[in-house]
Amino acid sequence: MAGPLASRQKPERQFAPGQAHTCVFSESPPKLIVSPASSSLGQKPELKDLILMADSKPLLSLDGDPAAAEALLQDVFGIVVDEVIRKGTSASEKVCEWKEPEELKQLLDLELRSEGESQEQILERCRAVIRYSVKTCHPRFFNQLFSGLDPHALAGRIVTESLNTSQYTYEIAPVFVLMEEEVLKKLRALVGWSSGDGVFCPGGSISNMYAMNLARYQRYPDCKQRGLRALPPLALFTSKECHYSIKKGAAFLGLGTDSVRIVQADERGKMIPEDLEQQIRLAEAEGAVPFLVSATSGTTVLGAFDPLEAIADVCQRHGLWLHVDAAWGGSVLLSQTHRHLLDGIQRADSVAWNPHKLLSVGLQCSALLLRDTSNLLKRCHGSQASYLFQQDKFYDVTLDTGDKVVQCGRRVDCLKLWLMWKAQGGQGLERRVDQAFALARYLAEELKKREGFELVMEPEFVNVCFWFVPPSLRGKKGSPDYNERLAKVAPILKESMVKKGSMMIGYQPHGTRGNFFRMVVANPALTRVDMDFLLNELEQLGQDL
Repeated sequence: MAGPLASRQKPERQFAPGQAHTCVFSESPPKLIVSPASSSLGQKPELKDLILMADSKPLLSLDGDPAAAEALLQDVFGIVVDEVIRKGTSASEKVCEWKEPEELKQLLDLELRSEGESQEQILERCRAVIRYSVKTCHPRFFNQLFSGLDPHALAGRIVTESLNTSQYTYEIAPVFVLMEEEVLKKLRALVGWSSGDGVFCPGGSISNMYAMNLARYQRYPDCKQRGLRALPPLALFTSKECHYSIKKGAAFLGLGTDSVRIVQADERGKMIPEDLEQQIRLAEAEGAVPFLVSATSGTTVLGAFDPLEAIADVCQRHGLWLHVDAAWGGSVLLSQTHRHLLDGIQRADSVAWNPHKLLSVGLQCSALLLRDTSNLLKRCHGSQASYLFQQDKFYDVTLDTGDKVVQCGRRVDCLKLWLMWKAQGGQGLERRVDQAFALARYLAEELKKREGFELVMEPEFVNVCFWFVPPSLRGKKGSPDYNERLAKVAPILKESMVKKGSMMIGYQPHGTRGNFFRMVVANPALTRVDMDFLLNELEQLGQDL
């Protein structure tokens, strides 16, 4: 086969199966020479052979042909622009091309083999991966709390991946150490803090876990060295509408899921401060030590915002750390019109905020913000690794932020947000948030006009939750099996839309409510046309149910 991958040298002679041999490079360009080993299989190569290998030219990709490497990347970028950006954001294309797992395995040919493949085959692999992947940037992808594609953020992601550095020391990531702090400073200012600390984390779940660990360390610093034996039974408090990462974090940190005390929520999904007070007193009466309250700004399903001022009052009375999980709703702080939903957030000790959700920055971009100015992050997590965080460096070593985090290697997550913000400005991002609210309201009003659609509740955020009632169930709400039959509708319609490739919407049960759709209005490219399509498509898919 022609091309650079077909030009590999073959051994000059063959050996019997099992006969040991060594391979070295010589000449310029390098030529592979294979000779029988002077001893049995498994013995280390001779020193002279290793030296010859070290003296050879660098083993670059594509046989050291930089022109071929550049051509490959140009071809891949071309495929990405055409298949992901152009087609993947077009309403006339499918959101997904569904295949059953066994068929998909065969189509992708996932097996990893000893021999490499040609450039043409590699490009075809890229096309296949894109073809059978869900297009989350598509205007009809409503399935998750993230969607859409911002070109400036994508440019930042491409630059980030190309530079391939780790965000732990100034010496290897000078631009990004300074950039991360500037971005975090801006996010803190939106929360209402003039100072503080923070770090980008690998997702909102980890941000929440960091907050729990910091709150525990602040109260019991000995636990860093002595572990759980330094702790009394602890209790943390969160709403029944909280993200599941709170219980996962409690388990991961050794607190145990029993340490998570569930606070009741009202009919709209908001934490009830009076029940929080009661749960704190109950925990104390049972011998536990309360240490943290995790409130939520933008719950996953209903999009509810907990009453932060009242919750902060409770935390202040009891001396508890207040964490606000604003992974979903944090971006509302950019909107002068809607930021009142987070009134009181400035009183929190920590905030989790995921710009990769409502702002469409791209996965992943999750910030943990702290009001603390005592270097709590580093005191809690630092281990002073001498090979990395030398204190006698030639620059200000406080710029080496890597000891603040649990990770060693840490990807750069600030560039995509910074570049998008530079392009859009705060005003442009505010318009995005306001537009999402406006479209969610438009959808809710259109739902009310159509037979067969029923809102679960009036939306407060950009989560629009509703049932589609098919023709066979209309007018039968009082029948004994109505709720059971209605709960089966969303899964059936979800299968139909996915296999057709027309759109994707999430559904779930919630408390005593049977399955309903949760429409997420987050993609900045959405218009009223997309809202109308959603309703029309559900009517078409469900007309025979």
